Amino acid sequence: MKTFDLLLYFTIVSFLFFGITCLFSKHMRLEFTRFKLSSLQRVITGVFQILGAIGLIYGTFNYYMGMAAAAGLSVLMFLGFTVRLRIKDGIYKSSPALVYMILCLILLYRFYRMV
Repeated sequence: MKTFDLLLYFTIVSFLFFGITCLFSKHMRLEFTRFKLSSLQRVITGVFQILGAIGLIYGTFNYYMGMAAAAGLSVLMFLGFTVRLRIKDGIYKSSPALVYMILCLILLYRFYRMV
């Protein structure tokens, strides 16, 4: 298995988990309150995470879809990173969003190279 495949599958599983957690977890409800974001924004975030993961899965057959999904998840993680900085979580607590943004940008680049 190639490094790209491992990175892709890790990202897919992560965002499926994050999306489901975002929709149904009490902890995430509290986190979004702490982030000063609404319930609607929490639901939209969870749905986008799940759709992004599904887009990455479909991207194994259609590289353009993989590019779109990776780009969308990169933007989502950039926004998550900025929200955490805005509420003064600091770099350490904000770093997971930054790392996932970088991973998604790597996937975007790799999908682009496959087109």
